[in-house]
Amino acid sequence: MASYTAVLASDTAVPAWHDGYRELPFLFTGSAVAAAAGMALVASPVRENAPARGAALFGAALDLTAAAVPERRLGMVAQAYRDGLAGRLMRAARVLTAAGAATAAGGGRGRAAAVAGGAALLAAPACTRFGVFHAGIASARDPKCTVVIRSAPS
Repeated sequence: MASYTAVLASDTAVPAWHDGYRELPFLFTGSAVAAAAGMALVASPVRENAPARGAALFGAALDLTAAAVPERRLGMVAQAYRDGLAGRLMRAARVLTAAGAATAAGGGRGRAAAVAGGAALLAAPACTRFGVFHAGIASARDPKCTVVIRSAPS
C-alpha cells in the first residue's frame, strides 16, 4: 500500500516522476517503514522498542539508498530533485532520516532519545513526499525536461 502512490505517479508524463519509476516505489516504501517505526519509537516504552529500532534502520537504509540512485541515473531530470523547494525538502528528508536512524541505532538510551529519533523519522517522509511532488512540478515546467527528446531511462 505504501508504494501504490509512487507507482501511480510514475505512470504519468511528468518527467521527474516517470523517469524515477524504478526508485520511487522503494523510496516511498522505505520512508513509510521508517515512519511507522518512528511512531513505534515515540509510542512504545524504551525497553520494548527493539523491533521498532530494527525496522527504523531497515526503512532508513532503503529510503536513503532509493533517494540516492536517481541522482546518478536520471541525468538532467535529476536537477529537479536538487534545486529549489524540492531540493531543500529532499535534503531535509535525508538529514531527518539519517538522524532518526542514528538515534534508533543507539538503542535504549532513554525515552527522550527515542521520542526525538521517532519524531525525526515521522517528519522525514513528509519532506520526501512533498519534495517528490515539487520536483515533479519543477520538471514539468522545465523545457529541458519536457521538450528535449530523451531516450528512455536506463
